[in-house]
Amino acid sequence: MKQKKYIISLDQGTTSSRTILFDSKAGIVAESHIETTQIYPNHGWVEQDPEEIFRTQMETLNNVLVSAKVDPGEIAAIGIANQRETTVIWDKNTGKPVYNAIVWQDVRTTGICKAITEAGHAPYIKETTGLVVDSYFSATKIQWILDHVEGVREKAEKGDLLFGTIDTWLLWKMTGGKVHATDFSNASRTMLFDIRKLKWDDKILGITGIPKTLLPEVRESVGDFGTFNFEGTEIPITGVAGDQQSALFGQACFEKGDTKNTYGTGCFLLMNTGGKPQFSDHGMLTTVAWGIDGDVNYALEGSVFVGGAAIQWLRDGLKMIDTAADSEYYAKKVQEPHEVFVVPAFSGLGAPFWDMDARGAIFGITRDTTKDHLIKATLESIAYQSKDLLLAMEEDAGTKLTTLKVDGGASANNYLMQFQADILNTKVERPEVIETTALGVAFMAGIGAGLWKKEDILKQRRVQHVFAPQMKEDLRTKLFKKWRKAVKKSMDWED
Repeated sequence: MKQKKYIISLDQGTTSSRTILFDSKAGIVAESHIETTQIYPNHGWVEQDPEEIFRTQMETLNNVLVSAKVDPGEIAAIGIANQRETTVIWDKNTGKPVYNAIVWQDVRTTGICKAITEAGHAPYIKETTGLVVDSYFSATKIQWILDHVEGVREKAEKGDLLFGTIDTWLLWKMTGGKVHATDFSNASRTMLFDIRKLKWDDKILGITGIPKTLLPEVRESVGDFGTFNFEGTEIPITGVAGDQQSALFGQACFEKGDTKNTYGTGCFLLMNTGGKPQFSDHGMLTTVAWGIDGDVNYALEGSVFVGGAAIQWLRDGLKMIDTAADSEYYAKKVQEPHEVFVVPAFSGLGAPFWDMDARGAIFGITRDTTKDHLIKATLESIAYQSKDLLLAMEEDAGTKLTTLKVDGGASANNYLMQFQADILNTKVERPEVIETTALGVAFMAGIGAGLWKKEDILKQRRVQHVFAPQMKEDLRTKLFKKWRKAVKKSMDWED
């Protein structure tokens, strides 16, 4: 019998599907990623093709096994980490989606959210789910599909349709329709889940008009999620987590107060708050971090909707750069002080402002402004937004952070990480493996398969670089004050 010594991590993100193969020491053996198509049917709408998501995820899995020449029998388990909140509804008989996936960035349900708030339901929803009423979450996306796609509500009420976030969609497809499930971390992002009782909330289902038969079974993040048949070999799926909670786990943020920031399409700052949910007075979200062996950990979370997506906008929308990595080169070209500020509120503003009507803006342009200044300001906007989150989180937690653990694709940008340390006046610690979303769920799957214990993860974490703050206090204060002024001017733009 072959030795089970590898873990496959499926990391289905907003802009790409990625598979990473880890060995028994959590080293990367092989990886593959394929970018996925973003669809913008209307102003503020963001969709994806669920079939393409599944297809690209399976292609990357196949690519990794072929390139690494690994026998499927040597794989101990599969873990799935996924973009959260993105909503898929499909026919359980045909397996076909009834509509495109509505992505977490989509703001079409702003009106539904305002109606829910005006009806007085927001306090109950926050107290139950830990979330604010916002188009970001899955509930109003489900409601929109039920109300706007012909025949869908009738089919849903007959019990013929299933809902899932991307983890659930992949699980259902990979198990041949045998498993319709999600984990605590993903369920806690739907705005339908009671994070204390750890079950779907009937009152919110009534408010949103969502039939309970649509919803998946909710399980702990580590456990039995069925098996995936790869060329005749049944590989167990033993870990599932939302991408940000997975990154928190991958950074070994196991203790209360441990904090990480992931720089992906958005930026997501999470602080482990231990075994009890901690509610925020400063616009942070309360979320389930994970559930393992009967232990549930919670986190405070702040979300920057547009982080690395702003760099994609420079590349694909404005054609200012050829690759995301070019942004560092252009930013470093600007030597003289030049206070240009980009507020990338393309999908409104998340925490701590929560303004669905904010829109992107550029301030401080003068005749000598060049594309270098705009690229630099766009990069810096990611760090400013992260500081907004951290300040609010420190207020909630009543503690000052001494070190910020960072990960995600944009954390490879040295200019951005140094500016982050400077504007925060805090050390920024980047690990050797910045793909901690994939690593976190690999650890979960490995624990589920008996390959690792939690204490092994702490031993395996290695720091690649620490960025120490270098900026003078007066300049830091001046820049942040200007940033806040720019944010204020971008708010409440849409009528």
